[in-house]
Amino acid sequence: MMPAARESLLDAAYTALARRPWSAVRMVDVAAAAGVSRQTLYNEFGSKEGLARALVRREADGYLAGVDRALATPSDARDRLTATAEWTAAHARDNALVRAMLTGCWSERLPSPTLSAVPSSSAVPAQRRADGPLPSPGDFVAIVRDRAVSVLTGPAGHKSDIADLARSCELVARLALSCVAAPPGEGGVADLVRSALHRQLAV
Repeated sequence: MMPAARESLLDAAYTALARRPWSAVRMVDVAAAAGVSRQTLYNEFGSKEGLARALVRREADGYLAGVDRALATPSDARDRLTATAEWTAAHARDNALVRAMLTGCWSERLPSPTLSAVPSSSAVPAQRRADGPLPSPGDFVAIVRDRAVSVLTGPAGHKSDIADLARSCELVARLALSCVAAPPGEGGVADLVRSALHRQLAV
């Protein structure tokens, strides 16, 4: 199946989930909304659980793509990390699946696939990836920290500097997750991150 059709099915599943609990989302309705047959949907995802895993995987990838965009902003390290934290808090506020992935708190309305890999017999590469392990909140902290360190260290970074930078990047990732769980006041994410980094990072 074309990747565009797979995306249409995932879009339809995401829209359905916004309107009703996952337990009430029917495969036949998702297929109809995407304009494909139910058989095509099952061929692509295997089962409703497979569809749930693919949806969670896609939202995780979308969140991390936003992290990469924030880190690529042409500015100093403090601003890039602040932008990353702001993206995390804003995207989690708008996306229930991302919020659940980052906090580990899955409501009854959401699918809650196991984070460990499941046996996959799919011939679809994207589905085999979705059937692999899904990131836990701790995994996200490590992924964001490592991506930030990779972007913010020059090619000739010193080991001691990198260790300090890694601590600062992890601090920001954990601060951002705390803002997802307990949102700060207006403008709070940026203020929190900047004050936390005030001593850590030279501008």
